[in-house]
Amino acid sequence: MPDHHLDFRSDTAAWPSVEMRATMLEAPVGDDVFDEDPTVHKLQDRLAGMLGKEAALFVPSGTMANVIAVLLHCRPGEEMIVEAQSHVCHYEQAGHARLAGVAARSVQGERGVMRLEQIKGMIRADDVHFARTRLLWLENTHNRGGGRVLPYDTVQEMCDWAAENSLARHLDGARIFNAAVASGIEASQWASHFDTINVCFSKGLGAPVGSALVGSRKMIREGMRHRKLLGGGMRQAGVLAAAALYALENNIDRLADDHANAQLLARGIAAIDGLDARPEEADTNLVFFNVEESLCTAEGFVEELARHDLQMLATGPQTIRASLHLDISEQDVERALEIIEGCARDEKRHKT
Repeated sequence: MPDHHLDFRSDTAAWPSVEMRATMLEAPVGDDVFDEDPTVHKLQDRLAGMLGKEAALFVPSGTMANVIAVLLHCRPGEEMIVEAQSHVCHYEQAGHARLAGVAARSVQGERGVMRLEQIKGMIRADDVHFARTRLLWLENTHNRGGGRVLPYDTVQEMCDWAAENSLARHLDGARIFNAAVASGIEASQWASHFDTINVCFSKGLGAPVGSALVGSRKMIREGMRHRKLLGGGMRQAGVLAAAALYALENNIDRLADDHANAQLLARGIAAIDGLDARPEEADTNLVFFNVEESLCTAEGFVEELARHDLQMLATGPQTIRASLHLDISEQDVERALEIIEGCARDEKRHKT
């Protein structure tokens, strides 16, 4: 376990448990580039079955899974429709453009949610002047939307429209199990509307490394070629796959604890003078809150928190993100609130 428990920067901060490490130590392995690692096979089959798909591909990161998805669905010079605040637009170095030659036609949603009326008419005409529109891209839960669970009916409606118009559908479901636990809708039901899904094991599920791309057997076979091209071919990867398997078997239902702790944190911050949090917008394990300009900047407040051994992430001039995960208990949240309130009080005192 980590010595520093108050790391709220990301759910990737969770450390592998003793039990997870023991599973890794005992994992049978082989050479996965030769498709011979039995633990990787077990993980891929297990995840594909959970999402109701034919196959899955274990990859080092969600960013790689997303790039592979673009390469599978689009050719250079084509475009995808995507919400403007999506992870792929902000945190992946425009890999879709740099590595796949694919443009992102972005739509500004409301807290990460696009509506069908916004994207109708966005498929470009078959004209030599235009890029071909090939892909609808959704993210669930939506990171910059505050960990928001997309409205299920909206997802179904947009994906049905996309299918009717011969668009492929990809879900950046890095936190799809958070969405499933929060909504009560099975992950397989969410996945049923998409051709490919990216799932991350190293966020709330608590594995140290790894994501997977899930889809049809044909797509995943082609995806293996792209993974090798991108440098994602791993050898005795079963050591890592074992951790992901342990996470799938033990750490899904407990995501509800993270969601409850996020509510506790959001309600506590909302009661602190000079800070603005909205508990009703904390659907899952992420809490975003604003620092009043009269107090200080988000970066300055984060630096002050760090001096008190509490780590959070500034995501804008006045906006801070806190991420709950399995290494943060209810008691840790209460301690964090004491630190936040003390820092806000000290900042206000310095201003007067």
